This record gives sequence, C-alpha cells and structure tokens, in this order.
Amino acid sequence: MPDATYDSPYDAVVVGGSWAGLAAAMQLARARRRVLVVDAGRPRNRFAAHAHGFLGQDGRAPAAVIADARAQVLAYPTAEVRADEARHAAAEGGLFAVALASGATARARRLVLATGIVDELPDVPGLRERWGTGVLHCPYCHGYEVGDRRLGVLAVGEGSLHQALLLGDWSADVTLFTNGTFAPTAAQRDALAARGVRVPERRVAADVGEAPALAGVVVEGADGRAVVAVDAVFTATRTHLAGPLAGQLGVAVDEGPMGPIIRTDAKRQTTVPGVYAAGDVARAPHNATWAAADGVTAGVYAHQSLALPAP
Repeated sequence: MPDATYDSPYDAVVVGGSWAGLAAAMQLARARRRVLVVDAGRPRNRFAAHAHGFLGQDGRAPAAVIADARAQVLAYPTAEVRADEARHAAAEGGLFAVALASGATARARRLVLATGIVDELPDVPGLRERWGTGVLHCPYCHGYEVGDRRLGVLAVGEGSLHQALLLGDWSADVTLFTNGTFAPTAAQRDALAARGVRVPERRVAADVGEAPALAGVVVEGADGRAVVAVDAVFTATRTHLAGPLAGQLGVAVDEGPMGPIIRTDAKRQTTVPGVYAAGDVARAPHNATWAAADGVTAGVYAHQSLALPAP
C-alpha cells in the first residue's frame, strides 16, 4: 500500500483485525466506504486451540475463524487488510493519521480502535507456558471442556472467590488457592464449603507437569512443600491496553475490573469525536461474541457519522 495522502483518505482505518475489528470493517465495507484494516497479527486468543461459545463457530480454531472473516471482508471491493503495526495516531488536518511500522501513513476520516488488550499473568513459575491450555481465564469459554476434572482457581484477589464458586457447576472437585492475596471471611468460607470448594492455607510456588499440560500445583508452607493434583487452573489476569494509540489520541480511559478500558458511549464512540473503540479494549467482561457485536456497533455508527449531518 503506498503512503495514503490527504487527496485520497480512507473513510475509516480500523486498527486491529480480529473479532471486533473485522466486524466493524464489514459494516463499513457493506456501506461501500473505503476501509483499511491494519492488523499486527497478535490476537489475544492466539494461545487457545479452540474458540467456544461463539454461535455458529463453536469449537473452531480462532485463527481459522479470523481467516474466514478476513476473506469475507476482503470480498467487498472497498475493503483492504494490511499486515502491519500501527505505531502512532493523531488528528491532523481534519483527518486521523496512522503511522505504521512499515513506514507508511494511512489517513482516514474516522478511526476505530480494536487493538485488544494484553494479559498480565500472576508471577508463578510454569503459568505462562500453560496459558490457554492447562491455565485458563474464563469458565464460560473453557469450563465445559474441563468439566468433571480436578480444577483449581489461582486467586489474584477477593474477586477470585466468584470464579471458585462458579466452577462448582462444571466440577465437584475444585480447589481455591488464595495464595496470600486475601483471607476469606467466615461467611465466604461457608459459601465455599457449601459448593465443596477446598481452600488450602498455603502459597503457590509453581505449576508442574509436562508443559503445556498441567499435572498439579506446588504449594508451600511452614511444613514444607506439597503437590495438589489439578488438571486445569483458572485465574484472572490484570490487563493493559495493547499499543500506545489511546494515549496518543487522548481518549478517556477508565479503570475496569481487570485493568484500563477505553471509555465509549452506546455508539462505541470514544471521548474524541471521530474515534471509535470496540472489543476487549473498550469493555469488561470479554468474549468473542461481545467483541464482534461491539465491532458491528462501532462500524455502523462510524458510517452514520460519515453519512448523516451532525446533530
């Protein structure tokens, strides 16, 4: 793609080519608007072998779903997808200029941020090697596949209690590793006991087993170390926004339950007029269905802002 110019701007540049970004691009392309999708090729769910809970796509590899979606978007003659990374974005002369790692600059009348987020895992040896296989984040995404097995929850705070209580619907063998992050109250212990959740009073030292599989969790206390046998561990992550664009553009960012999220209105417009945001970068909680739905919303209203006079 040659460097875009003011004489030939895109109607929209979408940064991020996964569920939200491609959904937004499809709406714009179907409205016969010139849209460019810039995709760095690092979707958040690339660590998972299969996507679940997405109606019509359940059980498929995320990469295969994205490849099909990209092909469907590219079937529209006004759509382009570029494998590149957006490094900088700014308002410039009534347009948005997006500088790419390749050296090109794409300019557009509207900008959709669908860059996603990055997971920050707890600092436990062996956790990262099993992310997306033996170490999971969402019971609704993966609980069915590990149902009736030995499950653990590695706490990152009191909110992990919620995860441990939920997992009782997938397995009768659940262990909550508080890992010193919080001390359950008497009422919380009663609730956990009612669901059959065990709560060992030890810190987690490591995950064990032949990665990426998981055989157990090493815990340690005053009486030494022991291995608690588990087949999968669920844990919440802290997250941060992928890439620097939100800060460069000056959009408002709020602190969500797991990390910062871009503030948007019901139309998925940010606090900067003409800039929209969709997917995990602009919502909590997260899953592929919500990301795609938010992308549709952002694409539709970005188009309407181009087509209709300002109120």
